[in-house]
Amino acid sequence: MNPKISINTTVQASTDKVWDCYTNPVHIIKWNFADLSWHCPSASNDLQIGGKYHARMEAIDGSFGFDLEATYSKLELGKHFTYVMPNGREVAVAFSNDNGATLVNIEFDDDGENPIEMQKSGWQAILNNFKKYVETV
Repeated sequence: MNPKISINTTVQASTDKVWDCYTNPVHIIKWNFADLSWHCPSASNDLQIGGKYHARMEAIDGSFGFDLEATYSKLELGKHFTYVMPNGREVAVAFSNDNGATLVNIEFDDDGENPIEMQKSGWQAILNNFKKYVETV
């Protein structure tokens, strides 16, 4: 079994707003990339146990792209969810109130291919982009 990797951020917004921006495809396409050389041209989200999540991530120059797909296995609306990718990797995302701000904690399985620090920094860059988006929308 691969080790778990954890990242987090505190977003200066209500938990309801943070949840909506994290789970609504209208918002997902505006933040789901690590830097401005990438974008997320499409996303869909059937937010229920057994429902599917899909996001397309592409380099702006068209040189590379991939699909992130997963199926929800646990869910408590507004609080947390877990989804499983086709390769069996699990991702758990939790949202908690922190004096009017929202702590977002993500724990995901190591992919077993890339260095852990590289995975952690890539996922953290996306989460940092999410924080910036929520705080300015």
